[in-house]
This record gives sequence, structure tokens and C-alpha cells, in this order.
Amino acid sequence: MAELSAHDATVVYETARGPLTALQDASLSVRSGEIVVALGASGCGKSTLLSLLAGFQAPTSGSVTSDGKPVHGPDANRGVVFQDDALMPWLNVLDNVGFGLRMRGVGRTARNARAAEVLRLVKLDGFEHHRINEISGGMRQRVGLARALAADPSFLLMDEPLGALDALTREHMQTLLLDVWQATGKGVFLITHSIEEAVLLATELLILSPRPGRVVQRHRLDFARRYAAGEPIRSIRMDPQFTAIHMQLLDQLVRETQEA
Repeated sequence: MAELSAHDATVVYETARGPLTALQDASLSVRSGEIVVALGASGCGKSTLLSLLAGFQAPTSGSVTSDGKPVHGPDANRGVVFQDDALMPWLNVLDNVGFGLRMRGVGRTARNARAAEVLRLVKLDGFEHHRINEISGGMRQRVGLARALAADPSFLLMDEPLGALDALTREHMQTLLLDVWQATGKGVFLITHSIEEAVLLATELLILSPRPGRVVQRHRLDFARRYAAGEPIRSIRMDPQFTAIHMQLLDQLVRETQEA
């Protein structure tokens, strides 16, 4: 089983006003078949934590490991999906999805076959030759997800990928993410500002404190697995337990924001 971990990770930025601790002694593990979601107020270090796991930056102290080996930079074993889809508008959908494979020297026939495969997985088959400006925002996020999947990484790291979508599209994308997770068995780390989204998607939910960000609570949740087992998403959202957890976390985060 693949495992991506942070161990007592602290990040301190040097600013004109002196050192700023963004993240303090954060520890977590993401394993195959799990969705770990980080939730907290703006500025609590969620994006910094994702950057550490992705290898975009190194911790000031502590460590990040993938299958027990130190993470020293980005790697194809960790696919990243950004809030801004970061697609190339001069390329069509198929070529956007296959771009990373192209940079790794994969031939056109093989990369087009792989791109078409993951486009079917995210339900965009038939749109391979559309330009980026010809598809909707939700479809662009699906292209970004397909691009991250193209290299068949063990882990998907997702930085508020649904934040810019309208409510209906966001709900459809949440279901799609669960479908992709169920179909691939990958480990997922996702950050979000949406409490409802976090409760729905997480198999483990991490609550981060206001800056400096610390993991102050961990919740094991089963709503994503209930969906994977066949329970309708509407039934899950209407479960009193789902509502109770949502309201408990909302009250907590509002209180912490007011006290910060």
C-alpha cells in the first residue's frame, strides 16, 4: 500500500516584518484508497501543507516521505490538481491531458491512448478535440483531473479544485471525484473551505487551527465509503448524522475565526 506522509512539518517564512510560522508540527499520512481532507480558516496553512506533499517546497523542520523515502521535489507519483485549471488554451483537450506524458518522452500514439482512457474515466469522451475555450468551467476542471491521472500517480493532491464552480456543477464534480476515487483506489489529499464538501468526501478529516496551522482534530468519516458501497448521494446528505457533523464543525470554525 502506497503511503505519503508529513512528519512534524513546520514551515517558517522570512518576511520584511520577521519570521512568519505558517505551519507548525503538522503530521499526517495519506494511503491508497483514502481521501484525506484538510479544513480550516483562510491562512491556516492548508495550501502550504499541500505544497510540502507535492514537493513544491521543503519544510523548515520535520520531513515529508513517500513510501518511506524523502520527498525532494515534484514527482510523477504525485499528481496535482489546482484551483485554477492551468490548462493551455492553444492545445485541445486531448493534448492538454497528454502534455505531461509528452514532456516525459512518451510517443504520440501511446500518450493519446492514455489520454483518451482517462478522459473516459472523467466522462469527457467525445470532447477530445475541443479547444479549451469551447468547454465549460466544470469540464475544464475535469480536464485538469484527467491530466493529473494520465501518468497514473499513486496520489492525487487537490488544491481547492471546486471552489470556483457554481453550486450545481460543484455537486456533480464531488460525485465524479468519488467515482474516480472508487475506480482507481488512489490516495487523495484535498483542501477545501467547504465544510459540507469536506464531510462528504473525507475518509479522514483534518481540522487545522488558525495560523500557525496545526492539526488540532482528526475525524474518521464513512460517508464517502457509503457512497462507494452504493448509497445514493442524496440519502447521505439528508442523514441526520451528516447534518450534525456539518453543524458541529461550522460552529467550531466560526468560533475559532472570531477568537483568532
